Amino acid sequence: MNSLHLKSFTRCKRKAWLDFKGKKSYEVWSPHKAIDKINQFQIFFEFCNGEIYTGLKACENGYQGVIGLKIKGNLFQNINAEILPQFLLKTKGKSKWGQYKYLPAVYKLGHKTTKEHLFDLAFCSMLLESFQESKIEKGLVISTFYKKVKVEEIYLNKKLRKKVLDVLLNLNECLEGSIPEITQDRKKCTICSWQKFCDKEAKEKGYLTDIDGIGSKTASLLKANGITNTQILASYSEKQLGEKLSKFKDQKYEKASIFVKQAQAYISGEPYFISNKNNTEDLLEKICSGFYIFDIESNPDEKHDFLYGFLKVDNLSIKKENLIYEPILNLKNNKGESYGQIIEILFSRKEWPVLHYGETEKISIINIAKELNFSFEEIDSLSSRFIDLHTLIRKSCILPLKNYGLKTVSNWLGFEWAQKNVSGSKALYWWIQYQITENQIFLKKIIQYNKDDCFATLQIAEYLIKNRLKKN
Repeated sequence: MNSLHLKSFTRCKRKAWLDFKGKKSYEVWSPHKAIDKINQFQIFFEFCNGEIYTGLKACENGYQGVIGLKIKGNLFQNINAEILPQFLLKTKGKSKWGQYKYLPAVYKLGHKTTKEHLFDLAFCSMLLESFQESKIEKGLVISTFYKKVKVEEIYLNKKLRKKVLDVLLNLNECLEGSIPEITQDRKKCTICSWQKFCDKEAKEKGYLTDIDGIGSKTASLLKANGITNTQILASYSEKQLGEKLSKFKDQKYEKASIFVKQAQAYISGEPYFISNKNNTEDLLEKICSGFYIFDIESNPDEKHDFLYGFLKVDNLSIKKENLIYEPILNLKNNKGESYGQIIEILFSRKEWPVLHYGETEKISIINIAKELNFSFEEIDSLSSRFIDLHTLIRKSCILPLKNYGLKTVSNWLGFEWAQKNVSGSKALYWWIQYQITENQIFLKKIIQYNKDDCFATLQIAEYLIKNRLKKN
């Protein structure tokens, strides 16, 4: 076992087991991992003023920062272990290499230092101590806050080390056993490289958390009342279920109805249409004279929208290949220019509504308008033009899907992206690569992805209009 297995284990026992024993052909490349690696290197590089070197030779030569070192050792009870320290920082002391030693350090994204960081530092220190023949009293958590490098010292006391040893024993037992059950709390599964593998099993076994709106707490409540899978839920009386959902108070019967119908749709593969004629008729009326489809690509960690994409649709009868797509690149040093282009597009057709999927796009434009000192009346007028199809499709139908994300819904409708296995996180990965290399290939990939997102949003709008008169 190694430090990466420990990191996975603190998040999900099943992930740790799959990382250790799972068939690699079932694992999907994760852009989140790649982005994390890039961010790690950039912050460590800045922290050491560029003096970063790789492997054992770097330690022997006494360089300031060391990455890419693997250390194997025996912990206890003949348990073999391996650490892959994210970063080693040279400091005063004495080791087998001379009048210096190394401290383990980890990279932190966000403000909170978690047990994942603490366990990683403590585990690394155990094998690093014997390897460099020098005691380690503390480790470092390095992060950036408002573009400034921040360092937090973590004292690796006996209590923390004992706790980590206990966790390592549990990890070793887990890795030697059979595959653990799928975790009930599946919020972070979206960024896991094993998600598709687990999704397949979850659907086959009828996991309740596959049903949109049912999290781990609601699933536990349902199980306590004898509803253990999606098949039982789909055949359950809505009224009887509502009586068991007291935690939802006045919404308990409404929630019960949605849960049962969502389970029925999920199993049958057929959508359930809700009477929502007014909203969809209103959509048709608003877009009949033309409209924009709007989609954004962003880096949430830096709160930076790096690409705005507009698709101009004069009417729905125009062939897709004749529609005009306009991307606007938003570099941090020329945002005034890009903001001007956005406003120019929006106000060239003042009467056109702006269709988007999710709340991000509307919030972003309102923030731009505020930055450009628009009046309250102007902001209100601009805001009223935005139509969120994500909200509208939830009000109009219950789809046979586990979530209502743009990719999930449009894939179900048969939309095909020009590039395989794409996602917002992969677009962000391309953006980071573009910033590092200035290679236009990455920019072209992002623009193609955003363009496809716009056309996927258009397909959802067409689906809503086509099915506006349907009701189960």
